Amino acid sequence: MREPVLVERLRPFTSTIFAEMTALASRTSAVNLGQGFPDTDGPAGMLESARDALFGGANQYPPGPGRPELREAIAAHRARYGTEYDPDREILVTAGATEAIAASLLALAGPGDEVIVVEPYYDSYAAAVAMAGARRRVVSLVPDGDRFALDLDAVRHAITPNTKAILLNSPHNPTGTVFTDSELATLAELCVEHELIAITDEVYEHLVFDDTRHRPLATFPGMAPRTVSISSAGKTFNCTGWKIGWVCATPELTAAVRAAKQFLTFVSGGPLQPAVAHALRHELPWVDSLRTSLQAKRDRLCAGLAEAGFGIRRSEGTYFVCADIRPLGFTDAEELAWRLPESVGVAAVPVSVFTDHPNEWKHLLRFAFCKRHEVLDEAIERLRTLGSVPPSGVDRTPTG
Repeated sequence: MREPVLVERLRPFTSTIFAEMTALASRTSAVNLGQGFPDTDGPAGMLESARDALFGGANQYPPGPGRPELREAIAAHRARYGTEYDPDREILVTAGATEAIAASLLALAGPGDEVIVVEPYYDSYAAAVAMAGARRRVVSLVPDGDRFALDLDAVRHAITPNTKAILLNSPHNPTGTVFTDSELATLAELCVEHELIAITDEVYEHLVFDDTRHRPLATFPGMAPRTVSISSAGKTFNCTGWKIGWVCATPELTAAVRAAKQFLTFVSGGPLQPAVAHALRHELPWVDSLRTSLQAKRDRLCAGLAEAGFGIRRSEGTYFVCADIRPLGFTDAEELAWRLPESVGVAAVPVSVFTDHPNEWKHLLRFAFCKRHEVLDEAIERLRTLGSVPPSGVDRTPTG
């Protein structure tokens, strides 16, 4: 019997390195800098609001689009960028940004359509495009000094008559790049010229460092009617397990995404939605302190990685920094990632697993710095012994 079509489409994505690396890190007691979730909780006021909602009876289905107070808080939050959204018709609460992205692609792309994806890409993107039955066209970021830049000529050449949408992530996971106003302005011109829908993943919107700023693509000329702006509470308020995300778009685009979303999860996180509404309205000063803390942690980890011999790529935002393994004599970051937990007791993720062209990215490891200072210090101390590890000769050992 032939396997179901969707299973066939998703087969390339069903084995995830994250689950395997987590198991390996746990088995070897490694410091896990591979996964991007913080090891501290969010603001106390938000947690108290969730407790009050939980014990106050908010435990049944919320409204399909999301609780009104959360949609209103999201609208007020997006107004900080100069964009206006009607809470009743232009905002949809989702089960995290991952569902928002999947529902957007299911609603807005289909067989025969092409979706431009920028690599390295978050691992769910390729699977979501496949679930929609569309075809992904991948454009790679390119080195620009010590950061990565959007290759606008490559984007231009990737557009065909079948191109329906572009999926863009900024601040960018895994590289830490924040796209410049110039890059975004040119991308906006291409979207308008070719009548493309932009689906923007902005979950790290508040986690930008130094003098960098995040500007939503929807704020550029001609983009408001054609952009599905996606974000979530998880990264902003250290509550990744809550899975409360949202879509902001025109009534027509929002209705299309809702039509797909309602048959995925219908609703989620009833007692958590009032807490996120509280956080968006009252806890942004806490987020400012989080950003300051993360910048210090970024600097701490980058300095330690440099002392250990890695080449460092600049991280302008997110939780992540990319490190070049070649100065240490290594050439294959995936092989090294499998060896690190047992050889020095640290887990990281090879950037190549986020790409369609692994050979072009095989020299980079991604480290997460959203951990306590003592955890980072322990990892740095262990990584200083990496010079004693032979450059090659140990095979990957499957974890299960």
